[in-house]
Amino acid sequence: MSQDQSRPEKSQWQRIIEADPDHSHRYVQRFKTMAANGADLHGETRFVDAMVPRGSRILDAGCGPGRVGGELHRRGHVVVGVDVDPVLIEAAEMDEPGPTWLVGDLAELDLPARGVAEPFDVIVCAGNVITFLAASTRRDVLAAFAAHLAPEGRAVVGFGAGRGYEFAEFVQDAHASGLALQVALSTWDLRPFEEDSNFLVAIFGRA
Repeated sequence: MSQDQSRPEKSQWQRIIEADPDHSHRYVQRFKTMAANGADLHGETRFVDAMVPRGSRILDAGCGPGRVGGELHRRGHVVVGVDVDPVLIEAAEMDEPGPTWLVGDLAELDLPARGVAEPFDVIVCAGNVITFLAASTRRDVLAAFAAHLAPEGRAVVGFGAGRGYEFAEFVQDAHASGLALQVALSTWDLRPFEEDSNFLVAIFGRA
């Protein structure tokens, strides 16, 4: 069946789970195993938590099973998480109660239409989520981030090199979508971004 022309192109993640329905369950278990083995899974959370005061509104875009958003909620923030994968949202609801978890495609992000009217102080998009988007939807997603930010809000996107989305192209797409780059780092622990960095953590404001 061909792609419905009225809908955004399916993301790489959607194609993965269509081909392998158990992929999402393994993904959830992977992080549970890492946590049980004592891995530090909260680097992104510490980063975002330091950006805003208690009680801030945070959107976890591509939230997965709630690893980042759940911890931000425990630290006193109002969190909404959105992910296209219903299995991951179900895991978030079960393991990380408190935030508002929603199944949704970031390429069609319109939270006011779903009753979430207030804009966000921070939007965090971690875990290489941005690289799983269909290329045709990247600018739509970034424009939706800009539209959902409070006037002084910031969007933070982190992803690795070698995933089919060059850093320079990503920054160009962000600028074209209403976001202005404020800070570029190479890690979630605040190391500066260099020409040969293999990871980017980019902080944007509204243009």
